[in-house]
Amino acid sequence: MSYTSIKILHLGSVLLSYSLFFLRGLWVLRASPVMQQRWVKIAPHIIDTVLLGSAITLAVLLGISPFTAPWLAAKIIALLLYIVLGSIALKRGKTRQTKLACWLAAQAVFFYIVLTAWAHDPMPWRAL
Repeated sequence: MSYTSIKILHLGSVLLSYSLFFLRGLWVLRASPVMQQRWVKIAPHIIDTVLLGSAITLAVLLGISPFTAPWLAAKIIALLLYIVLGSIALKRGKTRQTKLACWLAAQAVFFYIVLTAWAHDPMPWRAL
């Protein structure tokens, strides 16, 4: 696969992953039975595996690592925070308010990750 193909795959995976996270958050907050459907439980894992695989492939092709590119290190740390917040929002939160707060915070972190990737800067607001 070419760099361009992998980048398109990565960006498409980002869009799918976020879109499904957004929907799942709405479904959780509304206590929708859709959350119990098999595809809702499986699809995020498949999409996120493709997303992670394409990210690693792009990093290898570009010859960058979190040790030499501070923006990539920031993005990885933010990704870990996004995963924790998303887990609380969709599964582990005890109250609706906790789930809502974590869902909203996870979205803010997601947009930080996107801006960091776009600006190649751990403080992407400097590029705006």
